[in-house]
Amino acid sequence: MGWLYLSVAILFEIVGTTALKLSDGMTRLVPAATVVVCYGVAFVMLAWTLKTIEVGIAYAIWAGLGTAIIAVVGILMFGESVSPLKVAGLALIIAGVVSLHMAEGRI
Repeated sequence: MGWLYLSVAILFEIVGTTALKLSDGMTRLVPAATVVVCYGVAFVMLAWTLKTIEVGIAYAIWAGLGTAIIAVVGILMFGESVSPLKVAGLALIIAGVVSLHMAEGRI
């Protein structure tokens, strides 16, 4: 169940961070409220995750995948820059997440 909770936490963190960008400095009500709700759900799900998954593994996966996916969202939705170095960095993040799964015997 911990992996399901972690997946939900990552999903809500991604939506919350996207809404943070859309909130225009927390001045737009709907995106700002979305940020608060999504981050709240994300942290509750992360807390539930930590009942069954080691904190170092869970947090690294949560932060790593969240970072990588948000970088892609930024590129696709907001026209943020992309470069070979950025792509390499994202690949390294994904490789790190995969290696953490392997360390847990998940792959």
